[in-house]
Amino acid sequence: MSFFISNAHAAAEGAPAGGGFEMLIMLGMFGLIFYFMIFRPQSKRVKEHKNLISSISKGDEILTSGGLVGKVTKIADDNDFISIELNQNNEIMIKKDFVSNVLPKGTLKSL
Repeated sequence: MSFFISNAHAAAEGAPAGGGFEMLIMLGMFGLIFYFMIFRPQSKRVKEHKNLISSISKGDEILTSGGLVGKVTKIADDNDFISIELNQNNEIMIKKDFVSNVLPKGTLKSL
């Protein structure tokens, strides 16, 4: 026997392997965690955004996801685009999906 090498001993009998039932319980718990922490809040946000987009009307002041603030001047129902007046000289068209918030009336005048 060497002073630096330890002796190898056989391991004692391990605990018997558990059944598959515990694994199914853990898998079910992970599924519930995924549903309540990821899927459900995301679907709630999507539903709120669809309601926001459908409630946009002419004259509303909106904020886009790109940071533009303007007033809706025209809504095209057939292709989901809206025309936004940024100021008296500039008007742009964007897709409705890029609207992130409808601002209270008078917000543009206060900026």
